[in-house]
Amino acid sequence: MSDPKSAANQTEISRDRLAELLNEDLSREYQAIIAYVVYSQVLSGAQYMDIAAQLEIHAKQELDHALTLSRQIDYLGKMPAVTPKPVRTSKDPKEMLRFDLDNENETIRNYRDRIRQCETLGEYAMAEQIRQILVQEQDHQIDLATALGEKVPDLSGGPRGRDGR
Repeated sequence: MSDPKSAANQTEISRDRLAELLNEDLSREYQAIIAYVVYSQVLSGAQYMDIAAQLEIHAKQELDHALTLSRQIDYLGKMPAVTPKPVRTSKDPKEMLRFDLDNENETIRNYRDRIRQCETLGEYAMAEQIRQILVQEQDHQIDLATALGEKVPDLSGGPRGRDGR
């Protein structure tokens, strides 16, 4: 039998709490836009030319994600966030790509949680919008892992046991 407390955390979500969590996601999208804009321009060396071009594309996709999230937050009756999460920088190209991959991993985990939360509230259209974002975030994850010469991280373990706070 599962722990009743963890089961409650997965099922008890309000529209207000969902809007708060989506605002955190929006701040993460702003962070990604800034990081991808900067990293795409400062990565140098022949081995990074392909990923630098990909990061420019990622920046534009992250802007689309931010617009989608803002629309959903407004739909929930809340004001979209205006502040990005902090952006880490480095002179080391591999370290910059590592920062990006870590951020994408966190984003993917959060969107998987968000889809479940939307569906719990019966917000199936919103869940579908977030699924579309998730598809692109997983593509970003693959691009970054490949650029780092790593296997794509397995995030299939589901939520991290947090209640979203």
